[in-house]
Amino acid sequence: MTVHPAQGDANVVAGGRLWAGGAATAVVAALIAVVGILIARGVFGVPVLAPEGEGTWGDADTGKYALYCAVAALIATGLMHLLLISTPRPRQFFNWIMMLATVAAALAPFVTEGSTSSKIATGLINLAVGIAIGTLVGGAARAATRERRTGLQ
Repeated sequence: MTVHPAQGDANVVAGGRLWAGGAATAVVAALIAVVGILIARGVFGVPVLAPEGEGTWGDADTGKYALYCAVAALIATGLMHLLLISTPRPRQFFNWIMMLATVAAALAPFVTEGSTSSKIATGLINLAVGIAIGTLVGGAARAATRERRTGLQ
């Protein structure tokens, strides 16, 4: 699906290409969450998202957390698509939104109950996922956007 912006806008968005990049980003985000949990629990013995007795893989929360990270990537892709077709300087707005959302996600564990090591590990995983989503969706948007050619040179 190709979206042609309103008259006067300089870009044409290849929606299919953007969403393919968003889907790939969702897979990467989910895998970052799983790997982060494996490192925290398996290597450092830090209970992330599950009680300490749950072991390296933990309980169903690991799968849910990975799924939420994938959904966050798809939401970010939708946001980028909306910004690309509706706002001036869409990448700049997207970068600010992603930066603030990532900081909020990284700090969120510190307002919950739990050990300091668990809060730090969860915050670092959230930070890694946010950075990956922001950079990968931004790259997909660059690849899916081209300048509209006008008759004037």
